[in-house]
Amino acid sequence: MSASRSETARALGPGADLLAALLDGMDAALCAFDADGVVTHWNREAERILGWSAEEAVGRSGFAGWAVRSADADDVHRRLMAVMDAPGRQVHEFALLRKDGGRVLVRTQSAGVRGADGGPAGVYCAFSEVHAQIDLERSIALSEALFDDASWGVVLVDVDLRPTVVNAHAARALGASRTSLLGRPLGELVVQGVEELEGALHHVLAEGAPRALVELWVTLRTPEGERRRCWRSGFLRLASPLAEEPVPLGIGWLFQDVTDAKLAEQEADRLRFRTSQLHRAGYAAAECEDPLEAAAVHLDFALAGFADHALVDLAEGDRLVRAAASPAGAPGPMARPAGAGIPVRYGAGHPALQAVDRIGSVRASASASTGASTEAWAAERQWPREAAHALCTVLRSRGRTLGVLTFLRSGNRPAFERPDAVYAESVAARVAAAVDLAGAARE
Repeated sequence: MSASRSETARALGPGADLLAALLDGMDAALCAFDADGVVTHWNREAERILGWSAEEAVGRSGFAGWAVRSADADDVHRRLMAVMDAPGRQVHEFALLRKDGGRVLVRTQSAGVRGADGGPAGVYCAFSEVHAQIDLERSIALSEALFDDASWGVVLVDVDLRPTVVNAHAARALGASRTSLLGRPLGELVVQGVEELEGALHHVLAEGAPRALVELWVTLRTPEGERRRCWRSGFLRLASPLAEEPVPLGIGWLFQDVTDAKLAEQEADRLRFRTSQLHRAGYAAAECEDPLEAAAVHLDFALAGFADHALVDLAEGDRLVRAAASPAGAPGPMARPAGAGIPVRYGAGHPALQAVDRIGSVRASASASTGASTEAWAAERQWPREAAHALCTVLRSRGRTLGVLTFLRSGNRPAFERPDAVYAESVAARVAAAVDLAGAARE
């Protein structure tokens, strides 16, 4: 310590060493002046920025002649010392001189120091390089913008995988208020897909953030019911900047809801595949001499990725007679089943009979029935026992009803929807044309 700094330490008494340690440990540069403008304190961060050591700085009168240009010295001194008589603190920007002669623009926060009698006793001044301050302000502004109402969800998760900060967009996506989400296990919010989400978070904690975005399908529990959503997610491992070694603080999870785009993409892929199947089936069926064989070829192509089974029941008078079926229990080509030509025993209200009456398509699912098991539901309708979803569409050609085409799915697949009925009707039109041709050939 210089003589002046030693005098300051004696004046402070036994707390001088503690004060010196605190000042030197600060991240911000700090210096202090007494009422006459003499430097009394100078910490290590000030030394790092300007190059002047505490021994060289303490005891000097202001910055004139060493830390500021002569032309600026009076203005800098006046603005620094003016805060001694003013309330609060003031912010200024100065160009100071480094020990090596270079100039550095700093932003200062200055405030007056009061003595024991309450009168002005000096000034303390904290300063940092302007670019560092701007970087800090940008980081703070970015954080506030992200956690205010960004156009994507932002969630901070602690090492126990519990949300600690949630922005407004994420709260809306999760179907709850921002405060109610804090500290709750993710499993209380996500019904399905929580294992994949937690697995991704654990990976980030252990290995770091993945290089690419991750698309996660989840089912959410909301007051309106369950919702299935697709979130395109990015992850960041957060570590404390104050620790000597990186200490994980948690994870930054950013996501966007891309459900509509993914569903549209899946629908486009499905439409392309089905169009391709119809095209391939047409070419293959054109090589068949027997029209009924061509009808079976159309159904073989249609079953791929669409249904597990297909049944063809042709109309003979007011009865339906089984003409072809795919094998039950295992995949295979359409074939004429044993006992073909015997009328099927469909009860009143059977979906196939409804399709004939409506001259259209009828969808049915075991889940829509009450009381009966899936196997009992299928057996009652004369379908394979694994059938859980059905789509019956009428076979029409030249203004006549030729029969019914039935597609069946097992319980581990989704129910048929309206786009599926449209595809089934396209297939049925081709099958009906082949069946009609076979009848015309016999006649």
